[in-house]
Amino acid sequence: MTSAQDGVNGLRLELEGITKIYPSVIANEDVSLTVRKGEIHAVLGENGAGKSTLMKMIYGVAKPDAGKMKWEGELVHVDNPAHARSLGIGMVFQHFSLFETLNVVENVALALPGRQDLKQLAGEITEVSNRYGLPVDPQRLVHALSVGERQRVEIIRCLLQNPRLLIMDEPTSVLTPQAVRKLFDTLRQLAAEGCSILYISHKLDEIQELCHVATVLRDGKVTGHCIPSEETPKSMASLMIGKELPVPEHDAPVELGEVRLQLRRLSKPSDDPFGTDLQEIELEVRSGEILGIAGVSGNGQQELLYALSGEKPVTDADAIVICGKPSGRDLPDQRRRNGMGFVPEERLGRGAVPRMSLTENALLTAHHAGMLRRGMIQFDRVAQFARRCIDDFNVKCGGEEHAANSLSGGNLQKFIMGREILLAPKMLVVAQPTWGVDVGAAAFIRQRLIDLRNDGTAILVISEELEELFEISDRIAVIANGRMSPARQLADTSIDEIGVWMSGMWERAPAAGAQAHA
Repeated sequence: MTSAQDGVNGLRLELEGITKIYPSVIANEDVSLTVRKGEIHAVLGENGAGKSTLMKMIYGVAKPDAGKMKWEGELVHVDNPAHARSLGIGMVFQHFSLFETLNVVENVALALPGRQDLKQLAGEITEVSNRYGLPVDPQRLVHALSVGERQRVEIIRCLLQNPRLLIMDEPTSVLTPQAVRKLFDTLRQLAAEGCSILYISHKLDEIQELCHVATVLRDGKVTGHCIPSEETPKSMASLMIGKELPVPEHDAPVELGEVRLQLRRLSKPSDDPFGTDLQEIELEVRSGEILGIAGVSGNGQQELLYALSGEKPVTDADAIVICGKPSGRDLPDQRRRNGMGFVPEERLGRGAVPRMSLTENALLTAHHAGMLRRGMIQFDRVAQFARRCIDDFNVKCGGEEHAANSLSGGNLQKFIMGREILLAPKMLVVAQPTWGVDVGAAAFIRQRLIDLRNDGTAILVISEELEELFEISDRIAVIANGRMSPARQLADTSIDEIGVWMSGMWERAPAAGAQAHA
């Protein structure tokens, strides 16, 4: 890089008075921010504070209504993402921008200038993925990838563009601890080489460890600045939410009731040739407990979730028993009628229909809970239920009639979690419950899960955040290579042991369900 490219006094990016107004909300108001070359700059704020909107304006996805942007000392108007990339700006989105019917190498090629040799590019993808500890097969179709694997593709695609400013919106939300460490090494190396990084994350310990400076947004406005290394996660949380961070209270174990979910030697070949076959999985979850499932993304979580939800039923009805009813062959609606709620890891598409309103999305899973009368939809009751989800879970949006894709990722997650929790199912299966949710809302959601467990619901949580699992679970097991480890009581294990088990290294032991309640 030349000194001319570095801009005036080492400034890479300058924002002055940036404002963005939507019909129902002021997303950003008079925001000013500077990023220097080689600087890792955090942007902190609650869900809906305006962080993602600000990043989208820098990247050319959205246009500001007021204010100006300088790139390396020159005034610029970023027309679109292609223009941003030509300037040297790359972005890893929180909501993935990948074409589901294309494979990995084809998706990467679309983001690079000129005509690409796909065979050569596949080799580059493999080399970069191995170098940075983000394994992904270039030939896999995107629709067959888990959320964590899609996140890897987004990051690799951005790194191959050799950006001078790299914007990362929740890049580690579904990465394993090992992958996060490798990513941090990569980001530090990029910064040392002069690349500037704008970093959004709700994981404040990551901000403290990685970032040089931080700008705090609240309700679309800049409310403060700090040097993360001189703060604590608790003090940064207070800057973000304007009050002390709540801590979930995990009471003493409640008396366990009946078995609400039982898997009996569940085996299922993956439909994806690159997927993971489920191999004789046995577990049980009882009323009044939370069973956490840890694991590295791509080890059978997606296949297990499909089998549990009924999206891909199994041939043996007795392999999955929900509230005493053999359900292996049942479709999702029947499983809900049997007493099961479900939160998928993929918010847009599986958790919510993007262009449908929040009211309509509430109806999709709540219709059996008194929303119909003689086959007719009671729209007033559905709207009332949607408003309750919004109010109880502090979902920032324009109202229940606004489309799901108009919400920030964290606010949509809060709505989906609220919808399922308020239905008070007998059995709840949750994947990545606090993915992309700010620290205050994450603590609230975890507490609501604990409260639901205290009321007698059986809960199965699949998460790649070990700290989350240790915060809310009564028992923890690991899925690796399509096999399930024994389940351990929380007091009888540790993060280190579970981390070792995530590689598939656990001792032969009785089946998880049998051992846990012997």
